[in-house]
Amino acid sequence: MPIPPGHVGNLSPEQEAKLREFWNAVLKVFGVENPYHVSGTDTPLTEDASSEVETKDKKKPKKRLGLFRKHEDKDSSNGAVTPNKDPSAHADADDKYGQVKEYQEILATQSPESLRAAFWGMVKADHPDGLLLRFLRARKWDVDKALVMLVSTMRWRSQEQHVDDDVVLKGEGGALEDSKSSDPAVKKEGEDFLTQLRLGKSFLHGTDKEGRPLCFVRCRLHRGGEQSERSLERYTVYVIETARLALRPPVETACIVFDMTHFTMANMDYTPVKFMIKIFEANYPESLGAVLVHKAPWLFQGIWKIIRGWLDPVVAAKVHFTSSVEDLEAFIPKSQIIKELGGVEDWEYHYAEPVPGENDAMKEEAPRKALEQERNIEVQNYQKKTYEWTAKGTGPEADKLKEERNSIARALNENYWKLDKHIRARTYYDRTNMISPDGKINFYPPPPGEGINEKVQPATTALPPVAATTTTSADDVD
Repeated sequence: MPIPPGHVGNLSPEQEAKLREFWNAVLKVFGVENPYHVSGTDTPLTEDASSEVETKDKKKPKKRLGLFRKHEDKDSSNGAVTPNKDPSAHADADDKYGQVKEYQEILATQSPESLRAAFWGMVKADHPDGLLLRFLRARKWDVDKALVMLVSTMRWRSQEQHVDDDVVLKGEGGALEDSKSSDPAVKKEGEDFLTQLRLGKSFLHGTDKEGRPLCFVRCRLHRGGEQSERSLERYTVYVIETARLALRPPVETACIVFDMTHFTMANMDYTPVKFMIKIFEANYPESLGAVLVHKAPWLFQGIWKIIRGWLDPVVAAKVHFTSSVEDLEAFIPKSQIIKELGGVEDWEYHYAEPVPGENDAMKEEAPRKALEQERNIEVQNYQKKTYEWTAKGTGPEADKLKEERNSIARALNENYWKLDKHIRARTYYDRTNMISPDGKINFYPPPPGEGINEKVQPATTALPPVAATTTTSADDVD
């Protein structure tokens, strides 16, 4: 498949300049010293560097909050200049979730190390450039706004939602343990999480015509109040984080199918809808490829008017209404539409319970620490090479550095899949072989006991663009 514009491997000179500029700003906020800057710059200094400067110059190091100067500086020709104004000046329509307001508060109360750790935790198996480009595209290549969004997301992951140290770390096995707890509150959270998995309220299976992983949501299985708000949020994040592991460049988005068969007002719950909208727009930018609302009943028309008002216009434009298997075929090959939705693929969701001992690798401290140390070294190399690349700008030397960074990114990817079993609890998708231990993805794994499925993984083939002629656009529903 061709690489879309604005993605790793297909950047215009202007977009690459913005990426260099963004990296400089991000690394400074993370407290990573720039070895290519001399004293007198506004680069945030590490503790060791700060002591050295104070000894030599008898001056105190500048505060991190002084990163963005009020006056205007001339941009360099290589795009390596950091934002020269405080991003909190951007109090406009782009700041739907109040991220600008909390930006300075985050820098004042959270350490650079915690933000940096959250960032590299979010990278996982991704190319680091690819992650930053998501935020740049979401903010129309405005570096200041992208930085505000990124910093806010890092706090959300580490301080609010605890994505990597709770949701991903504990996973399904942790929920099973919690469900046996003597503490009623802990027991209920574990039971609520497992109930959603056992019901198959949502699940990942297969790909659409663009090679995007499909996430099916059975709306009829949800009833407000049956699960706690916290368990709903943790479950939603769990599904998104698992889907992220199934993405393979150039595919960087997913397709969500909301199956509204037999939907009634008893299934409507605005709270999780608001949460889902918020995190996709504010914390998982550029992750939605398409949203298919399938077999929505007439009563949903009034509900849609409310929901559409909450959506960013860009996101709303990705919503399509389908009412038959023929409509779905505009997005998904009929052979890959499950029978439940009128297709011909003979597959059903049946939850596979956690297996005793499946997370034993998470107890192996020595190999985990060795791999984490290896990863830390690669991260430091990547950061150093990035500063060197931003300083060079364009030309043969910059191209060589770019390839060196890509090589380190590949090493980080390989390291992650070795580390994965030590830091991520096994999921239904690991137990059913959609995700293999080495990170390979088989969107159509064979049933247990059968041979290897002969279907070609759609994400690796060139596919035709989505045809929307047989569907109804979200904007056409009143």
